[in-house]
Formats: sequence, C-alpha cells, structure tokens
Amino acid sequence: MYIDKKGVIHKNSSSQDKLLKAVYSSALLRLLIKPLTLPTVSKAAGTALDSSASRFLIKPFIRANKIDMRDYEKKRYKSFNDFFTRRVCRGKRPVQKARVISPSDGKVSVYEINKNSVFRVKGSGYSLFSLTRSRSLEKRFCGGTAVVIRLCPEDYHRYCYSISGKKSCNIKLPGFFHTVNPAAFESVRVFSENTREYCLIKNPRTCVLQMEVGALMVGKISNNDIFPARVLQGEEKGYFEFGGSTIILLLEKGVAVRRSFIENTQLGLETLVRQGEAITED
Repeated sequence: MYIDKKGVIHKNSSSQDKLLKAVYSSALLRLLIKPLTLPTVSKAAGTALDSSASRFLIKPFIRANKIDMRDYEKKRYKSFNDFFTRRVCRGKRPVQKARVISPSDGKVSVYEINKNSVFRVKGSGYSLFSLTRSRSLEKRFCGGTAVVIRLCPEDYHRYCYSISGKKSCNIKLPGFFHTVNPAAFESVRVFSENTREYCLIKNPRTCVLQMEVGALMVGKISNNDIFPARVLQGEEKGYFEFGGSTIILLLEKGVAVRRSFIENTQLGLETLVRQGEAITED
C-alpha cells in the first residue's frame, strides 16, 4: 500500500502483483523463472524493445497504466524503449529547496541503518556490505538512513542527482535481474543480488551514496559516467530501460529525513514522490 500527497491510501494489488507473489512463494517456480533473471535474457529483451516493431506496445501500455502524456514531450517514438525513456516537459519536475531531493518518481520507504549496519525492506534484512561490497562504506553509513525509492512501470524512468557536489566514478556490481515488486522480497535478497551501480556525491554539508538497481526485463542502466566531475542537484544522471526499478540513497548519520516518510514506513506504507521533491527536512 502507498499514500499520496493528499493523504489518500491506495492498495495497489494488480494481477501482476498476484502472479509475482505466487511465483516467488514457490521454490519450484522460482527455479523455473531463474533463466529470465539472467543479464543475457534481459539484454535480449531490451534489444527487442529497441526495435521499431515494438511500437505497437506503446498505446496499450499508456492506457493500462493511465499515463498522462501531457507531462511529456510530444514526439514520434521510434521504439517502445524510446517511449519508455521519454523526457518530461520543462517545468514538470521542479527541484525543491532541500539538502537531498528525490532523484526520481516512485514510492519511498526509509529505514534507519542500525549499529549492525542492517536495514529492513519488506521483512527482509540487507547488510550494507552485501549491498555495496565495501567495508569502508559499511562503516561510513552505519547510523545513517537508507532511502528506498521503488519505480513502477508507469513512472518517469529518467533520474537526476540528489545533491550537488563532487561525484566519484560509477561502481558497477553485476548480478541478476529479479523483479523489484515486493512479492519477491521475502524469498530473494533482491537488492543484494540484482545488477546495480552506485556513486558517491560529496559536498561540504554531506555525502550521499546513490545506487541504481536494475530489475526483471531491464536490459540496461544507462548512467552518464563522467568522472571526475562536479554535478548539480537536479541534473540528469541517467535512465532505466523497460521494467520496474529501484534507486537507493544512503544518507550519513545526522541527516534529517522528512518525518512523514518515517511515519508512513512505520505504518507499512510507501509514500508517493516525484523527481525533485525534498527527501530531507531542510
């Protein structure tokens, strides 16, 4: 369930959700779909969605996901992926004044990273080391906050930098492409197994780790891999190709996340956000 800006709670249980829950609850079915989670399969699917023949999927997708196309640039799309990575019109994702902003559209959950460097996501625990494979980062962000932003297929799939500052190189961690639908969380350590990339962004006030996690049938995480560089908050960082995906922000101890996000997460609710909205209180 998630809550919108008006405080309305939505129970989003689609046929896709029910199917994925059934699949990931069964050891046998998880074994049968294992080939679909391989990067080679997702890459092949991405190639098919790059072809002009995939354009017939666009209109049904818009209708099924109730996408308001008035928010997006008007153009003739060359393929489904060309449509999926569409750009919003200028001014449709304004950047709020805050220390950290949401890099993307999505549904937010926030978790305190405790002294054992473990945070909880939908009943499963994830260590910072399994997520980043770095002992120094595990130590750095212990006591801070993990911000999990789950994108759904209907969301805008371009993302920006959450803060301004000096950016590190992109660290790429290979893995599988599981769905990031919550149905999989109890059975599979999704965020520590999925293919992902991250970088550090530092400024005099703070340091943020920003990580993109690829999901089922996503052929590519396309980042603007410029290094070394100074980046601006709200500047485009990259995009996901087709599929549901996730962005994780690791914030240092002492950075105050919006209280409503914390309260909603404690109630078992994700919070609907758009790119550019404040993540922190200041």
